[in-house]
Amino acid sequence: MRFLRFIGTLFAASVIIFLLMRAVPGNPARVALGVNATDEAVEKLTHSMGLDRPLLVQYLEWMKGLLTGNFGISLSSQQDITPLVLDRAQVTLLLIGLAIALALAGAIPMGILLARFRLPVLNAATQLGIAVPSFLVGIVLVAVFSVHLGWLPANGWQLPREGLSHLVLPVISLALVQGAMLTRYVRATLMEEMGKDYIRTARSLGESRTGALIRHGLRNAALPVLTVTGVQLSTLVVGAVVIENVFVIPGLGSMLLDAVSSRDLITVQTLIMVFVTFTLTVNLLTDLAYRVIDPRLKEAR
Repeated sequence: MRFLRFIGTLFAASVIIFLLMRAVPGNPARVALGVNATDEAVEKLTHSMGLDRPLLVQYLEWMKGLLTGNFGISLSSQQDITPLVLDRAQVTLLLIGLAIALALAGAIPMGILLARFRLPVLNAATQLGIAVPSFLVGIVLVAVFSVHLGWLPANGWQLPREGLSHLVLPVISLALVQGAMLTRYVRATLMEEMGKDYIRTARSLGESRTGALIRHGLRNAALPVLTVTGVQLSTLVVGAVVIENVFVIPGLGSMLLDAVSSRDLITVQTLIMVFVTFTLTVNLLTDLAYRVIDPRLKEAR
């Protein structure tokens, strides 16, 4: 049932994206060729790209290409965008994966500390982290660690020739903001669990408050934290669009902005569909992970 809902949502999203792209005024072929292009050249490009065919035919051709791994031809460069999308997707996924892993690695222990002890400085730091956007964090990190100290490169992407140094600042920029949000949520969830009967029972059997919280509370708090992590992982895609441009990283985000500026219709609608598919896949995997963490949900069903 969940898989059918996933497929239905993807189909509805593809229709909406396709129609919205076609609702943009102007001829994409003329934009691609420039204002000095002749009418004959514009007409030829329009025909070669299939932009003069019925909308239903264009949609079916586009979907067929997506399903077969042929994402189409760029209007601006007249090149196949499939290898470029696949190459840049690796960069974006690496950036997002490292950022969410770092955010979780810091959020869980800090959330336990805030739930167990009064730490005003750490509490204020997490609240500040929620309020500050990731691109501003990136700019500050560049100013400190690249311009002032000269420890890390400010931008560019030279993997694997120069190691992971170009990843450090963009990953930290994304992870700090997401980590602050996750820390607050871990803290709130654990504080709620601390007042429940099973924690009191564990303490009556001789466990310390911290030990009972880590041993029993974390597992019961895992479901709501997993839900928020899935949401945060989806929002990281949006954050990566900005961070990739701040640090000049050749990922899907920078590719999308370039395609929008050049009004590359095919590339824009394909990249948006890739982002939507990623978000829906994360939601599906999060839903399935519930039953791994808490088998009671499977029994209840």
